[in-house]
Amino acid sequence: MTAGRRRGWWAVPGTLRTRVTAVAALAVLAVLAVTSVGLVLAQRHALLDARDETLDQHADDLAARVRSGRAPAGRDLAFEDVAVQVVAADGRVLAASPGLEGDLPQDARGSAPTTVELPSGESVRLVARETGGTRILVAGNLDDVRDGTAVLAGSLLLAVPLSTAVLAGVVWWAVGRALRPVEAMRVRVEQITGTAPGQRVPEPETPFELARLARTMNAMLGRLQESAERQRRFVADASHELRSPLARMRAELEVDRAHPGSADPAGTSASVLEETVGLQRLVDDLLLLARGDAGALDDVRTGPVDLDLVVERLAADRRSDRPRIDTRGVAPVQLAGDEAQLARAVGNLLDNAVRHADGAVTVTLAERDGYAVLTVADDGPGIPVAERERIFERFTRLDDARSADGGAGLGLAIAREIAARHGGSLRLTDGGAAGARFALRLPVQRPR
Repeated sequence: MTAGRRRGWWAVPGTLRTRVTAVAALAVLAVLAVTSVGLVLAQRHALLDARDETLDQHADDLAARVRSGRAPAGRDLAFEDVAVQVVAADGRVLAASPGLEGDLPQDARGSAPTTVELPSGESVRLVARETGGTRILVAGNLDDVRDGTAVLAGSLLLAVPLSTAVLAGVVWWAVGRALRPVEAMRVRVEQITGTAPGQRVPEPETPFELARLARTMNAMLGRLQESAERQRRFVADASHELRSPLARMRAELEVDRAHPGSADPAGTSASVLEETVGLQRLVDDLLLLARGDAGALDDVRTGPVDLDLVVERLAADRRSDRPRIDTRGVAPVQLAGDEAQLARAVGNLLDNAVRHADGAVTVTLAERDGYAVLTVADDGPGIPVAERERIFERFTRLDDARSADGGAGLGLAIAREIAARHGGSLRLTDGGAAGARFALRLPVQRPR
């Protein structure tokens, strides 16, 4: 079956308003049609019962006369719309209603009313009574039954389509009124562009479902605006961070070229190499953040990680730096996670501590309540309380840390994202009178 055949007539109407109106009208038409047929049948049955009751009463009265020895004749058999014949046992007609043409059917059996057809072709209702060999036949025409049924059927043939049309009009109006807020939202969404991201769709007061839809759309637009602004800030900050070292390298090379006599090729080479290493580290961080924003790092490669060995290795790589790194508080802890990402987070914490410490960095690691808790503390100037959350934002550097080797302000942001990706957290805790103390908590999920 093709897609067009599966859709059927439902694909013909062009709008939701038309479809809802058509479905409602067809449903009401079907219900009214079935109801009308039922009413016509009930009306016919009621009229037929009334006619049978009248015929039964006449037949019973005449049978009582015959049993009492008074043979009905003349005016006793004159009833409106009712014909009577009294027939003897040998088939002779003893009496008949005035004006009755021909004989009534003689083959009626029992006392229940039946519908028979006269020789003239007319259908009548016939009741038979037998008393002492004498048969009494009472027949009544069905004109009233036919006329009453026809009047009701004609009325319904007019009322049902008219009622359906009125209902279709009401549904058309009601659906249009209900969808008016949707159209307003559509128009507003069509107007929202990247140059005006702050616009929102109007939130109708009623009905509740449309208001909830508008609130959901506004929340989505807010998230999109926030994401777009975050991307713009990211691009601007990344451009600034990349431009500064490139400008310094270019300046050094241009000075050496302009003054070759006083140039120091070895010093320039060492300086450019140092700037290149910093640029490579910055580009790696930017690529890591970009991949994380794209969701490429959401699927953490779970494997056994000896976190204590990772900490000891990274600390040993940095022991040549000026601050002393104390890892005597590092206890063996094994968990499941991505070793490369966890090493990146721990390395960023150590780099941050080494950069700001006056003389010592203290690292501890222990398992507490199902979590591996890694703390990295330094004895540097510390971080003001008002800045304790802002330092985890991208490209955030405090004023006293703005120097050529002060980093790009991405290390802590990357470390917190890696912690969240592993179901953990990274926060700044109270570290005493001076310095900063970072606590990295990771769930200890044993590797399978």
